[in-house]
Amino acid sequence: MEERFDHVDQDDKIIGIVSRDEVHGNPELIHRVAHVLVFNSSGALFLQKRAMNKIVQPGKWDTSVGGHVDLGESYPEAAVRETREELGISAEPDSFEFLYKYLHRNSFESEYVSTYRLVWDGEISIQESEIEDGRFWNLSELFEAAEGVQKDIFTPNFLDELKRYLGIAKPARL
Repeated sequence: MEERFDHVDQDDKIIGIVSRDEVHGNPELIHRVAHVLVFNSSGALFLQKRAMNKIVQPGKWDTSVGGHVDLGESYPEAAVRETREELGISAEPDSFEFLYKYLHRNSFESEYVSTYRLVWDGEISIQESEIEDGRFWNLSELFEAAEGVQKDIFTPNFLDELKRYLGIAKPARL
């Protein structure tokens, strides 16, 4: 069965229903996405390396968790569900801290993204059908790689997310 999502306008108000096939490849149609930045208690950020079978940015390092908000689902519900599906983390909904929401556009799609922060020191079990690898990066290592010659190993969406996060977090150690 084809996945269907809420179609939203520039103000993130629901205006209809769209399919995955319709939104991917048509940046005029805006749909919703939830991102979760998973940190450990030492402040390192977990990134996933997208599987090579992914249509968008295969084999690149990306946000800890990212997934579509299903039809009729809320952003927080999607964040909890996607974290469980992608990383095997069954954290309580109140463990997810809302950070910010923004409209992300590129030549392939347009997404309203709601980003959450989760601190997790437990086991992580990646969803191998979608994720090739995953690991924690300390922020200075991540910042150095993202600003240097290695920046092509990251998805453009993640680099945008990292700048947004650093803009609000202003971490003391980089």
